[in-house]
Amino acid sequence: MAVPFPDPASETDPAARLLAEAAPGDNVPPLSVSQLSAAIKRTVEDGFARVRVRGELSGAKRAASGHFYAALKDDNALIDMVMWKGQAARLAFRPEDGIEVIATGKLTTYPGRSKYQLVVDTLEVAGEGALMLLFEKLKARLGAEGLFDVARKQELPRLPRIIGVVTSPTGAVIRDILHRLADRFPTNVIVWPVLVQGDGAAAQVANAIRGFDAIEPGGAVPRPDLVIVARGGGSIEDLWAFNEEVVVRAIAECRIPTISAVGHETDVTLADHAADRRAPTPTAAAEMAVPVRAELQELLATWNGRMIGAANRHQALAGERLIALARHLPKREALYAPQRQRLDDCGDRLDRSQRQRLAVVAERLATRGGSLRPSLLARRWDRDRARLEGLGRLLDSLDPRALLSRGYAMVRDASGAIVTTAARAHDAGHLRLQFADGEVPVAIAGSEVPPPAPSTPPPARKPPPTKRGQGELF
Repeated sequence: MAVPFPDPASETDPAARLLAEAAPGDNVPPLSVSQLSAAIKRTVEDGFARVRVRGELSGAKRAASGHFYAALKDDNALIDMVMWKGQAARLAFRPEDGIEVIATGKLTTYPGRSKYQLVVDTLEVAGEGALMLLFEKLKARLGAEGLFDVARKQELPRLPRIIGVVTSPTGAVIRDILHRLADRFPTNVIVWPVLVQGDGAAAQVANAIRGFDAIEPGGAVPRPDLVIVARGGGSIEDLWAFNEEVVVRAIAECRIPTISAVGHETDVTLADHAADRRAPTPTAAAEMAVPVRAELQELLATWNGRMIGAANRHQALAGERLIALARHLPKREALYAPQRQRLDDCGDRLDRSQRQRLAVVAERLATRGGSLRPSLLARRWDRDRARLEGLGRLLDSLDPRALLSRGYAMVRDASGAIVTTAARAHDAGHLRLQFADGEVPVAIAGSEVPPPAPSTPPPARKPPPTKRGQGELF
């Protein structure tokens, strides 16, 4: 199909011109895209420098940089919003999709995308209804993590020695708690002062709970056995610090049993769900923490009486049973009689056995004693003595020292050894001649005479045994 050429008559139409030319009487110069975008930006910012917008959050997202991005929408329109890191860090709640809020800020444009957006300075929940919706969303999310499970709850101590209280130090709450503790069961209390409302309250409460939990046993500051988180009554906005996620997690992670006593009986916070026990009021928390001392003393006295009564009843019952059983036992004499008779029989048998044994031994002694006659012993004694005297005379005749009295001498060397040959006498050089009455030192020709040795008298001979008579056999 052929394309027709343009009609020359159409060249007079400005929209059909190829090159841009200023039309006669036209005083609007062409603007660049950046110039136009900047002009629009100034116009929007000047016209909407301060606005408050109510809408529902959609696409809520916190970037890694800390900036918060979302969109505000209603049934018919949507506008993007951004909250820079500094303002987003000071939010009193965690913004989520579906929460109706009121955003305060200024309107501006984003030339890079030809969009306009709201730069938010403050973000608030739009009314109690929206706040309750936020409460339910946060409760559902934290509950899904198991922070409110009953299985996680800890038992409260029966008699806490130290109680830690997280509350305002100037309000009526701490006075009510101390007064009720003093009435019921006086104990030691450590107060961790915190803000309970407004900016920074949630962070202070969470830090106080974690601070108590971080105390080590046996340190300078005693570790509490129980922690009470308390605040007086107020609106849901006043109590919102105890709905903050940071507080809920601190209570759920605390290793010390906790009691939440926030608001009045009708006020319920997420801290109540996370705590091990919820008290309707701070005063009720003190009543949960300790028993009444007088009631405890009365209970102990009752238990003591019951224990004594049970012991007495048990003892009486045991005595009755013992008496009943004793009736069925045989008499003592009946039990002992067979044993006594057996003992008498054994005694008689033992007596007869001893007499028989003695008779046998006496007979054996008489039989063997007859061979021990005195005349036989005397002859054996004389024979042994004569033999001993003969051995003594033989010993005297063989004793070399007996010859010394007949003119003989015994030759010894310097060491005292007996010299028996002339060759050995020459080798020794010095000799000692022993006579009956002593020793004389001599020297072989050419040797000096050694000094005389001390005289050693010959040993005295033992006298021969004297003749003894027979003596007595016994």
